[in-house]
Amino acid sequence: MNNMEMTMRVLHVCSEIYPLLKTGGLADVAGALPTAQIAGGCDARVLVPGFPALRAGILDQEAVAELEPMFGARSIRLYRGVLPGSPIAVYVIDAPDLYDRPGNPYADADNHAYPDNYRRFALLGWVAARMAEGLDPSWRPQVVHAHDWHAGLAPAYLKAAEQASSQHLAGSVQTIHNLAYQGNFPAHVFDELRLPWHFFAVDGIEFHGHCSFLKAGLFYADKLTTVSPTYAREIQGPEQGFGLDGLLRSRAGDLVGILNGVDDAVWNPAADPLIPRPYAAGSLAGKRAGKTALQREAGLAVQNDAPLFCVVSRLTDQKGLHLVLDALPGIVARGGQIMLLGSGDAALEAGFQAAAAAQPQSVAVKIGYDEQLSHRLIGASDVILVPSRFEPCGLTQLYGLKYGTLPLVRRVGGLADTVVDCSLENLDEGLATGFVFDSFDAAGIDAALRRAFALYKRKSNWKLVQERGMRQQFDWNAAAGHYLALYHRIAS
Repeated sequence: MNNMEMTMRVLHVCSEIYPLLKTGGLADVAGALPTAQIAGGCDARVLVPGFPALRAGILDQEAVAELEPMFGARSIRLYRGVLPGSPIAVYVIDAPDLYDRPGNPYADADNHAYPDNYRRFALLGWVAARMAEGLDPSWRPQVVHAHDWHAGLAPAYLKAAEQASSQHLAGSVQTIHNLAYQGNFPAHVFDELRLPWHFFAVDGIEFHGHCSFLKAGLFYADKLTTVSPTYAREIQGPEQGFGLDGLLRSRAGDLVGILNGVDDAVWNPAADPLIPRPYAAGSLAGKRAGKTALQREAGLAVQNDAPLFCVVSRLTDQKGLHLVLDALPGIVARGGQIMLLGSGDAALEAGFQAAAAAQPQSVAVKIGYDEQLSHRLIGASDVILVPSRFEPCGLTQLYGLKYGTLPLVRRVGGLADTVVDCSLENLDEGLATGFVFDSFDAAGIDAALRRAFALYKRKSNWKLVQERGMRQQFDWNAAAGHYLALYHRIAS
């Protein structure tokens, strides 16, 4: 590794990070990718808003800078500390007027988005650009890597600062974790964003008369990435482009899909302290013990020969869980069991809870999010269901593969890139790792479920597919290498 690789300085800008604050897969990425990059010789650091869990959880915090009041915050200080159990240095923006709120970092107790979210995340992007100008006198990034819409203004502020100073400050990368979430706000908020007036244009932040934070990142960043190769192609079309497909097609030469990985320090059945007994490919007694323990815990009938399906997901239209709800009677009629862990759409929550009340020995539901239970559930189950309408990458199917829990997925995005269907020819050629369907309807998922039940009866074939899935390599080292190569092309 040459000296440039050893000293590449990268600032990741994001709104959450595992293990301190997690509402979805973004937090897993924010905790795992910089760690892998550091192991590869990159000086990767993270900038986050000072939400209570982050302000309280970052260790050894030292004051770095104090900023003037802006975006409705009367007091703004920047601290630098360390993520617990990690080598990652984390910068925390302490702005109590904007960030010191209980519960969800994005919405109030009634799940209504905070009306000043544009200010809260404009400050995040603003500070990221100031970091490239030397806000921390001891460290300046060569690349600012913005994640999702929350950080989308960072490349815009960086470009504005470069235009004002007539010098290149840092390269910029915008990563799309989910194009459906764009951070769109009314046009009048632009007056508060501290951007040059000409940035509010079609060639800029304006999007159908609104300010779009994500579009800002996609327009102004030097390079664009998303979290799987298939999703990178899909978002350039109208079906999954959410109105931004034209811009993405125009920047196709700057857009690359880099598949997410699995953090082996967190998700590894051979060393996971959150499951009852460890296990590994070729030695699955611990998985069987975990299944029995979970069935007892959840009130399901203790039946080792009943295939146990699981769902660990946000309950949203994107995730296709109405297909699972409609398929529940068929799963139970064939002798299967299912447990769901998740929350979201009220109608879906009610539907699954009603099914569990009607058939408690076959259906179990836990509404909410529970990191420990998610490990036990994925470790104990035989099949994990991910029938998404669209899926940028997906992490739960990767966790399923790692834990010998065969994924049943729709052929979209990262799901298409990571799971190989148990067709006869794929079984014969030793390629199969799960069950894949195409049509987003009851017939599509039912055909995949029938294949799952058929394979489950063939224990020797099931075990081969299970062990093959567990030996798949989806670690972060490959992704870290791809990002590093991208950084070298744009670094200041």
